[in-house]
Amino acid sequence: MNIIQRIFNRIERRSEDLSWRGAAILRGGGGAPGQAESLSTVYACVSAISETIASLPLILYRKTDDDGRDRADDHPLYKVLHDSPNDLQSALEFRELMQASVLLRGNAYAEILRGYDGQVRTLLPIPADRVTVLQLDNGRLAYDVSDLKGNKRRLIQEEVFHLRHRSDNGKVGVSPITASRETVQLALAERDHGNSTFLNGTRLSGLLKFPGKLNAEQKTTIGQHWQSQYGSGANAGKTAVLDQGLDYQTVSMSMEDAQWLEARQFSVEEIARLFRVPPTIIGDLRHGNYSNSVEMGRIFVVHTLRRHLAMWEQAISRMLLTEAGRRIYFAEHNVEGLLRGDSNNRADFYAKGIADGWLTVDEVRKFENLPKLKADDKPKAPQAPDPQAPAPGTQPDDGKGDPGAQDPKQDPKQVPKQDPKAATA
Repeated sequence: MNIIQRIFNRIERRSEDLSWRGAAILRGGGGAPGQAESLSTVYACVSAISETIASLPLILYRKTDDDGRDRADDHPLYKVLHDSPNDLQSALEFRELMQASVLLRGNAYAEILRGYDGQVRTLLPIPADRVTVLQLDNGRLAYDVSDLKGNKRRLIQEEVFHLRHRSDNGKVGVSPITASRETVQLALAERDHGNSTFLNGTRLSGLLKFPGKLNAEQKTTIGQHWQSQYGSGANAGKTAVLDQGLDYQTVSMSMEDAQWLEARQFSVEEIARLFRVPPTIIGDLRHGNYSNSVEMGRIFVVHTLRRHLAMWEQAISRMLLTEAGRRIYFAEHNVEGLLRGDSNNRADFYAKGIADGWLTVDEVRKFENLPKLKADDKPKAPQAPDPQAPAPGTQPDDGKGDPGAQDPKQDPKQVPKQDPKAATA
């Protein structure tokens, strides 16, 4: 039997492993992500996080002997993460899709295709709604994937790139909209109420009062007559002449009176709080100004994105690199672009660190994802000015002084006058 046959036989035996039987199905909770995403606030929060993360450079680095790093652009995984994970998507599109799935469904899945050398060559996203996660008797995970025709196939743990939101069991993530489904349902109910009110015209503009009792036919006749005479078109706003005790009363009720708009605004803040997104990031500028908007942007990077960035980097290390590769390679996002508005503060911080001796130039360059400088490129430390040095444009003092110069300590009244004839002699 040749090596190719042994490989295929090994794959076939894996699918018939008895450890697959009696596996427990793991679920991340219910919810309707598509319905929740129809809320503008949910869509804005998901877009702000997923689009920002997808647009950040994700670089695979190689550790060097001098505790530095180099871009590992010759590694097969570099192209998958930085350029294109498959033939249909760019790296930005793939990461945006995966991150949005994590936020809306709590989990994101992609099938891992490896080359002959065991290195990852392709990542194919799998819709989270078509994946069932199972835990086997041996503690490992398996993934049942259904296609559009209802056919199922099973993938083992090493064949799936799995990103998860905060998990209750450590295996399947739970999305924010599932964890706080009542908050989302309330926002949906408020939106549907407003749509129904404006669509069906349930808000009354006025009432017709009649002193006597009317039957259903009389009510319909009077209402239709009033509508045709004064209710619409060119007749709107005409003066009505009433008789037989008929009285018209205006109904002055607004959405603000029912606090509908206030409830809608509160829902915006509630949903933004679920995703930990500052309101100014999603366009809610009621409490925003120039100074705190800049600070909100920094908070968005530090407190909102950092958790998701670490999730990506650690999942790449654990699932896409071999055990030997993890000792040499690591993936990291470059957030310099997001903090560029704060570069002046960082420059001052680095300058003080270098001047006081607790930072080196190479350490600063490492913080900024820059390579170390070569010996010939080392910048020279700025020299402090010599307090004894003469000012520019002046002659140095040779100690003899200028014989014609006046002593500043001498009283000008006591200076002897010089004979002009002697001066010209």
